[in-house]
Parts: sequence; structure tokens; C-alpha cells
Amino acid sequence: MFDRLRKFLRGQAAEPVQKRTHNVFEAAAVYVSACAEDDQDQIDEAAAWVSPEALSLGVRELACRAVIALARERDESPEAVARTLLGLPGA
Repeated sequence: MFDRLRKFLRGQAAEPVQKRTHNVFEAAAVYVSACAEDDQDQIDEAAAWVSPEALSLGVRELACRAVIALARERDESPEAVARTLLGLPGA
């Protein structure tokens, strides 16, 4: 009886802990917010979750969505909002 219990407990301990995977958009959200807060540890962590290419895609998508949301909120064109955010003169 104890032998079965030991085997059961060993089997429980031997199971690998599943590591949570992060998707491209989650990595981008954490990366960009960490950049805004100047949190280098969080920047490095988020950058390690996905490939640099995937992170770039996620950051691009986040930027597009943010500019569109702000443009709607301000009743301006996305180009005007993007230029304002970057400190560029109006077109």
C-alpha cells in the first residue's frame, strides 16, 4: 500500500510544470507599457516572450489601434493624431 502511495507521489512531483505561453499582442502590450514606464526588466521579459519580428508586428498593431482610437476620440484624422503624438508639424 505504501509502495503505491510513494509511486503516486513521485509521479506527481515528476510532472513538469507547464510554462505559460504569451501571444504576440500580450507581449506588445507589456513591452510598450514597460517602455512608457522606463521599466527595463519588464521590457527585457516581454521581449523574450516572442521573436523580435513578432514583437515588431504586435507593436505596430498596437500603435495603429491606439492612433485610430485617439483619432475617433478627438474627431481628427489618424495622420493628424500620429503627427501630434510625434511632435511633428501638421501636414
